[in-house]
Amino acid sequence: MSWVMPAETALQDRVWMAFPPSGYLLGDSTEDAHEARAAWTAVAHAVLEFEPVTMVVDPADLETARTYLSADIELLPVPLDDAWMRDMGPTFVRGTDGSVAGVDWVFNGWGAQEWARWDRDQHVARAVLAHVGLEVVPSPLVNEGGGFHVDGAGAVLVTDTVQLDPGRNPGLGRADVEAELRRTLGVDDVVWVPRGLTRDSERFGTRGHIDIVATFPSPGVLLVHDQRDESHPDAAVMRDVRAALGTRWEIVDLPAPTGLRDAEGWVDHSYVNHLVVNGGVITCAFDDPHDADAAAILADAYPGRTVRSVDARPLFARGGGVHCITQQQPSAQALP
Repeated sequence: MSWVMPAETALQDRVWMAFPPSGYLLGDSTEDAHEARAAWTAVAHAVLEFEPVTMVVDPADLETARTYLSADIELLPVPLDDAWMRDMGPTFVRGTDGSVAGVDWVFNGWGAQEWARWDRDQHVARAVLAHVGLEVVPSPLVNEGGGFHVDGAGAVLVTDTVQLDPGRNPGLGRADVEAELRRTLGVDDVVWVPRGLTRDSERFGTRGHIDIVATFPSPGVLLVHDQRDESHPDAAVMRDVRAALGTRWEIVDLPAPTGLRDAEGWVDHSYVNHLVVNGGVITCAFDDPHDADAAAILADAYPGRTVRSVDARPLFARGGGVHCITQQQPSAQALP
């Protein structure tokens, strides 16, 4: 059987998330812990307006999770190190018979970073697939769901600094990575960009995930992060990214928020990091003048879908956004 990853705009059965377990996500105070749990909960409830949500929860946190989450959200107890479901969860694909399966990438804490833990998270994808009774598509590639975007029509976006990271896939070249992406995702057009945003390339980042840089709202069209303030290093980064993308795409600019820094340095706040769901788009908000502009651009890019904005500042302060904490499960396709 061959596999194809559908576009995010394809009909979905549910969205998967993970509830923040103990560790750096919860911080050092009860206020920090509440902020994290409330931020993940806000995204889950926004998605629930459109489709079912299943939340993976560390067994130690089941009672706490239920105090935050609607009873309509299914809880699945699985041991957790972290809560970035996009990266540790399965990548759902469809087979040639229309059935759904899940790619189980090797997960090693974003390139075996010294601050990361993945003893538990590396098993989450298979636990999810076992729960829903879907076939596992194993892969030897160290990869994460935030490290690529597909258009569902054969193209995939990746970055040199993720798939070719020596901490992830030492010894592999572009041809090796492309062959495995063809096998697992059903793509034939692998589009490489040199790197990700600045903050995401620093110590506590992913080393360059594409899902805050660019995405496909439809085949042939790219929504691209647009840092217009030349004082921010991402202005130069994005010039390099655009040069690598070339001229064959219709580019739609998503303006970066006006805020440039936080207590830790340059921010990588991005409206590219949104989730498409059945009839809707869940996007990031930053209490910024560009929030409304970005929501309007997304409404145009995804006609017929309702845009819901969720405050993503607590998410980005911990290392990601709406797209990073979610993973869509497409519906099986009835074939003629």
